[in-house]
Amino acid sequence: MAKMCQITGKTAMTGNNVSHSKRRTKRKFNVNLFNKKFFWPEQQAWISLTLSAKGLRTINKLGLNAAIRQASEKGYLKEIKVLGA
Repeated sequence: MAKMCQITGKTAMTGNNVSHSKRRTKRKFNVNLFNKKFFWPEQQAWISLTLSAKGLRTINKLGLNAAIRQASEKGYLKEIKVLGA
């Protein structure tokens, strides 16, 4: 699975190294991802999502059901891992 937030779709970015040599190299800025478990009351199940910090704030603002619906409409959420099933 790619390093991507399932709610916001954030992925790693690339940029330049800051060095004092003439060699130009690129570096990778990874996303602040973590796995989080939520209870989804509409389905009466525990689910596990890979989120960024912004994705967690989005869930806090919109609610879990609305955030999942919005992410699936945009194509960020491919599958939901249901725990205990």
